[in-house]
This record gives sequence, C-alpha cells and structure tokens, in this order.
Amino acid sequence: MSNQVKWTRRGEWLELSPGKAILGAEDHEAETIKWLINTMGMPERLLQRLIHEKKIKWNGAKLLLALFPSRPLGIDSIWQELEVLFEDDFCLVVHKPAGMTIHPDGRKGEVTLDHIVAAHYEGMGEEVAVRHIHRLDQHTSGPVLYAKNEWAQLKLDEDMRLKKIERKYIAFVEGNVSSSLSEIDLPIGKDRHHAQRRRVSPTGQSAITRVRVEERYTGASLVHLELDTGRTHQIRVHMNHLGHPLLGDLLYEGSIGLIGRQALHGERLCFTHPFSGEYIEIVDPWPTDLIELQNILRT
Repeated sequence: MSNQVKWTRRGEWLELSPGKAILGAEDHEAETIKWLINTMGMPERLLQRLIHEKKIKWNGAKLLLALFPSRPLGIDSIWQELEVLFEDDFCLVVHKPAGMTIHPDGRKGEVTLDHIVAAHYEGMGEEVAVRHIHRLDQHTSGPVLYAKNEWAQLKLDEDMRLKKIERKYIAFVEGNVSSSLSEIDLPIGKDRHHAQRRRVSPTGQSAITRVRVEERYTGASLVHLELDTGRTHQIRVHMNHLGHPLLGDLLYEGSIGLIGRQALHGERLCFTHPFSGEYIEIVDPWPTDLIELQNILRT
C-alpha cells in the first residue's frame, strides 16, 4: 500500500512532513522512530546507521533524513546512448540491448550496462553508486532495475529475495508448444560436462517458470514467460528440456537460421516503489530484431 506522505529532496536530505501527531508526542524521538518503521517502512539497518551518524533531524515541522549522501560510482563511466524507461531519486530502470553484459567480468575494453549507467549519473550531476538489483543474460534484451540510494537498495534486494519483483518475458521457441503447458517446475543445476551450461537436475535448485502460448507458426511458437525464481539460464534450460529451445540459442540447441541471438526479451518489469509503495509497471518495447523475426515467422 502506498504512503501519502509528501516528500521533497533537498541536496543530500529528504524532507518529510509527518504531521502534528509526531510533533506533539511526549517521547518525540521514540515516536519518530516508530513512525519511520511502521508508517514509512524504513529499513531498520539504515535507520540504525542514520541514528548513529546523527543523520535524522527536525527543522520546525519538517523531518530531515540524509538519504542521498555522495557515493563513488564504483565503476568507470563510459558514455553511450542509454534508453531510460523510468527514473526518480530512488530508482532507475533502463533498457539493456542484446549482446551487452550488465557488469564487468574482467575482459579488456568491455563496455557494460553498469559503465553506461555510471556515465548517465555523471551527466545528471549525481554522485550515486551503481547498484543493479537483478541481471539479464548477455544476449537477452530487456529492462534492468537500479537502486539509487541505500533505502532503495535494501528494500529492492529484499523484494527480490521474497520474489516480489515480477519479470515477464517473451520468447520465440522451436516447435508448437501445447496450450496445456502453464508451469514448469523443474530444478536446475550445473552441467558437469559443459562449464557454461545449466541443466535440469534432481539435485539442482528449485526453479519455476510460468508459460502462456501467445501465437503459433510453422515449426515455432511465441510464448509469454514469468519467473517465480531466477536461476541462471532458467527459461533457456526449461524450454530446451521440454524440446522447445529458443530460436537463436546456440548454447541450448536452438537453430540460428532466423536470428543470431537467443530470441528472448524482458517485456515487463513490475515492482513496488521502495519509498512511496506505488506499484510500478515498466513496459520495454520489442527490439527490431524480434519484430522482424515475428514478421518472418508469420509469412
């Protein structure tokens, strides 16, 4: 449920108007802490740090919290065009193109999404640590969520752990997927014969993918997929195991005649705003290569 408290950012400080009930309380400090936890949902770890550092203060009827201190980017900034899908003082959602990794893995000269986000923050004059909340495979396109302060990071990390952040995908797969297929509940583990691959394994981690068939073509299907868990290569492993590898997914036996990368795109990202409690739904339009693939399959 969203909170209705008005807030304004003033430099590193967030200014709130809690109302007369807090101001008139007999134990002013205790009531303030109780209000921050129970009404505002402030992460207790952050609250304790701000209390210790004396970063919570009153200015008349306004409550000030030092939520936006300067933080090093933590990564070199490299400027490239960045498609911003949503941004405020707490969150950033950007489109990740296919072929780009999210964070560096040590390869010389690589440009990752984190590098480009760092340049975006610099260009906006913000001293913000680059912190992505979830990941996408290198050759999967779609939205990626970033936290812009500690409050957001703690809340969103917890929501990821509790599976409250919804990630909805579309994929083009081989074969005609049965309409009766609605859920794949098969554990996933490492493939001991191939370092990069994963496989369905009884000793693996729990993995659940929800499936809905949208359209069928000659020898292929368009499916909508939703993750209840976030295992490495989960959609790719599950669909391949059922005999429907993703088109273009060479690692999992997908044919590469029509598209040169796995035909997988994160179409929607839904999350609860870490401060306001508002339900946010981000739609990331299909990239050109998937639109062209669908046109080819429809002919």
